[in-house]
Amino acid sequence: MYVSGQLPFRPGDADRALGTVAEQAEQALRNVESVLEAAGSSLDRTVQMTIYLSDGDDWGTVNEVYARVLGDHRPARAVVPVSPLHYGAAIEIQAIGVV
Repeated sequence: MYVSGQLPFRPGDADRALGTVAEQAEQALRNVESVLEAAGSSLDRTVQMTIYLSDGDDWGTVNEVYARVLGDHRPARAVVPVSPLHYGAAIEIQAIGVV
């Protein structure tokens, strides 16, 4: 299952308010999780993630959230510094999961 880039917005919520980078990372990962689950997969069946960050200095914070959300599972990962992201987001995540 290929999950296109997920921004840190709640699906169906017209409010595009952005929180901290940690909150954005959590929401983007939860969005990836929702797409995977809808296809019959899950975060623990993810084999690769690409994380796009608008500020490379945020990597430490994002990595802490990533480790907490994914637990012991460690898919291959790439971090790509970019600027700017859509709607002023600090993070966007795409993934590949096994179905």
